[in-house]
Amino acid sequence: MFNNIRACIFDLDGTLVDSMWMWHSIDVEYLRRFGQECPDDLQKIIEGMSFTENAIYFKNRFNLSDSIDKIKSDWEDMSVSKYRDEVTLKPGTEKLLSYLKSAGIKLGIATSNGRKMVDAVLDSQNISDYFSSVVTACEVASGKPSPDIYLKVADNLKIRPENCLVFEDLPAGIIAGKAAGMSVCAIEDEFSKAMKYEKTKLADYFITDYTELVVKGVI
Repeated sequence: MFNNIRACIFDLDGTLVDSMWMWHSIDVEYLRRFGQECPDDLQKIIEGMSFTENAIYFKNRFNLSDSIDKIKSDWEDMSVSKYRDEVTLKPGTEKLLSYLKSAGIKLGIATSNGRKMVDAVLDSQNISDYFSSVVTACEVASGKPSPDIYLKVADNLKIRPENCLVFEDLPAGIIAGKAAGMSVCAIEDEFSKAMKYEKTKLADYFITDYTELVVKGVI
């Protein structure tokens, strides 16, 4: 998996941290403020969208009177404390990050999330120092499945795309990594269990969690 790899780029939610459960509950709670139910198709539709793209979609689909900035601010207020106090790392994350750093492999994050939430969870889990580049989808032209965010992180790290390995938990992110010309390892997540077949077809590798790499002697 790591042959000729000089950088690893991680998605955040559902990949580095176990947090996908949180976003569904926030969507339900948020829409109830406006007397609306959370539709069944919502999570699949917004998969991979940037934080700003998400807010625009919500405003248009649910006919919200609040501004885009107000929607984003409300989501931040609802999520930051959860990121700090309730979200945990995926099993084996620190061991993998430590191994990669000691092997001289550069590390980056490519997330659809907002900067305030990203900083909250990285700081609370004490893993900020592992990463040389953290890019949110709001900093590029288009969110996943566009390759923009992965290409931006690779450029920041000064590593060619073909020498990058992406870790992702959702199909849109896997497609983005492959479109960027990178190898992709899909990781299992409770939220995306129903998408396992799609994920394994799209990705180069598939793991249940990072402890699997230890058991198999990969790291």
